[in-house]
Amino acid sequence: MTFKILFSLVILSVFASGASQAAGNAEAGKTKAQVCFSCHGSNGDGSINPAWPALAGQHASYTAKQLADFKSGARFEPLMIAQVASLSEQDMADLGAFFAAQKVKTGSTDESKAELGGKIYRGGTKASGVTACMACHGPTGEGNPAAKFPLLNGQNTPYVVKALNDFRSGARKNDPNSMMRGVAGEMTDREIEAVAAFVSGLH
Repeated sequence: MTFKILFSLVILSVFASGASQAAGNAEAGKTKAQVCFSCHGSNGDGSINPAWPALAGQHASYTAKQLADFKSGARFEPLMIAQVASLSEQDMADLGAFFAAQKVKTGSTDESKAELGGKIYRGGTKASGVTACMACHGPTGEGNPAAKFPLLNGQNTPYVVKALNDFRSGARKNDPNSMMRGVAGEMTDREIEAVAAFVSGLH
């Protein structure tokens, strides 16, 4: 996928995401988030299972969208079905606001993989046409809240590996315009592991 095509899709997704969304209240979200801590860590800054995402610092818009997608079935994750069943749009916005206000905890990096990961993240791969991750997620992994592209820096390496594998296999389908499925579909196992290792220590 060329940069021009990807950029066009990014613009389309920004306009598509322009629908009204409830404003979140971080203080209300703190009370509602207590149940989340048992899996995602205190204030969302880690998790008991590294295959589950860290939520601290994640954009409110992205977190709210993922919760809505879990509830609608657009994103399938058995462990989340019961957790989102009773959530309202306001609850999701409040949870998003709370986690967005928490500090990102930079993860550790496997240096043996991170060098390759950095090259792919910043420059993509010419052979397979994988677009540089930073085109959408930014040079330091800060993401794009307007387009609901997630913050990546400090994310758990096993979770990023799982997410990319799920996009590659089609098990996860809630990416705008199939962008992530298109990118991950061209990545090898080695490349996925390398990018995941790199973003965990990115800041």
